[in-house]
Amino acid sequence: MVEQVQFPPQGLRPIEPTRTGTPGEAAPKVEGPSFRQVLLDQLSGVRFSAHAQKRLDSRSIHLSEAELARLNQGVKQADAKGARASLILMDQVAFVVSIPNRTVVTAVDAPAMRGAVFTQIDSAVIV
Repeated sequence: MVEQVQFPPQGLRPIEPTRTGTPGEAAPKVEGPSFRQVLLDQLSGVRFSAHAQKRLDSRSIHLSEAELARLNQGVKQADAKGARASLILMDQVAFVVSIPNRTVVTAVDAPAMRGAVFTQIDSAVIV
């Protein structure tokens, strides 16, 4: 036998949203970017896997804010074309990036690039 339950349960009532201000008054306009835009901007930045971070450290590759911005731009370009795994070439460094995850998988500097073969990529971006 199925028991019927009424909602809200006996003795409880739903919480009514409250609003400050006078009735009919428009909500105050908030200046600046929306929460959604700030969140998307933060999430869109590229991350580095543990392996990539080890490669950056061992090869003494240091990225400035401007270089990180260029790398992020390359990731956005690859994403716009539907890429899944990209080789992003920037100056004397190559990055293999998982585009959907926005994660750098590995980083290779110029001396290590000589004779290197990059596999399991579907695109290349030069930034």
